[in-house]
Amino acid sequence: MVVDGAVGTGGEPESSDSLRTFGAVVQALREHAGLSREEFGERVRFSKHTVASVELGRRMPDPTFVERAEEVLGNTGALRKAAGHLARQPGLAAWFRQWARLETTAITLYTYECRLIPGLLQTEAYARTLFTNQLPPMDDEQVEAQWVARAERQRLLRERPNTAFSFILEEGLILRRMGGVEVTRGLIDHLLAIAELRNVEIQVMPQVQETHAGLDGPMQLLETPDNTWFAYCEGQRGGLLIPDPKEISVLQRRYARMRSQALTIPDSVSLLQRMRGAL
Repeated sequence: MVVDGAVGTGGEPESSDSLRTFGAVVQALREHAGLSREEFGERVRFSKHTVASVELGRRMPDPTFVERAEEVLGNTGALRKAAGHLARQPGLAAWFRQWARLETTAITLYTYECRLIPGLLQTEAYARTLFTNQLPPMDDEQVEAQWVARAERQRLLRERPNTAFSFILEEGLILRRMGGVEVTRGLIDHLLAIAELRNVEIQVMPQVQETHAGLDGPMQLLETPDNTWFAYCEGQRGGLLIPDPKEISVLQRRYARMRSQALTIPDSVSLLQRMRGAL
C-alpha cells in the first residue's frame, strides 16, 4: 500500500543537487539585494524558516514562493527558469508532489484516514515499519529517503501555527498495533503531544459506529492562501488531485458529517489515554 505519496521501487528518489542549486541562487540574489532571511520572508509572505529550508535545499519551493521571490529580487527570470528543473522531490511519488507543494502554504488542511496513521502524524518507528514492509521491497537508501521526506513534511505542524489542521482517525488504526506494542505506545504518546498544539485537532472515529460518512475511503482537503480548495485521494498505486469545486463540495460535506460522527476532541484524547494505559 502506498500512503502519503511514498515511493516504492517504481519511483526513484532523485539527487537533491537541483534543490541545493536553486536554494543557492535564491540566497545569492537575496544577499545581493541586502535582505536578511526575515526581511525577505516578510516580503514574499513566507516564514524565515521556510526561506532557510528553500535556501538550504531541504524544501521544494512552492510556485507562489517562486513568483513572489522573482518580484522581490528583480524579475530576472532566473528563479522561474531554475524552478522548471525541480520536477522531483526526494522520497515523494510523482503523483503526490503537487499536493505536497500545496501543503506547504495551505491555511487549512483536513485529513481522514482509515488505513493507517497519516504521514504528518507518524513517528519515525511507525513510518519505518511501513517502509520496511512495503512490497516490492525497498533498499536502505530508499527507506532513508522516504523518512527524510516525511520528517520534512511534518515540520509543517509546528512551522505553520496559523494553519488549521484537522485529523479524523479510525480507532482501528491504533488497535492494529502496527509495529508492535512499543511502537504503538510511542505513537499514542506522539498523537497526544501533537493534539496539544493549538492549530491541530485530532478526532477518533469509534470502532463501533452505526453511521459513517466516510465509507468510500480516505480523503484530504486543503485551502490555499487565496481561499481556493483542493482535494486529494490516494489508492494502492496512485493518487488523484481534485480541483473541481463540485467534487470538493461533496467531500467537504462528507468530512463535516464525519466530524459530527467522530468522538469530540476531549473524548478522543481521553480514549487515546485509555488505550495507552491498556498497553
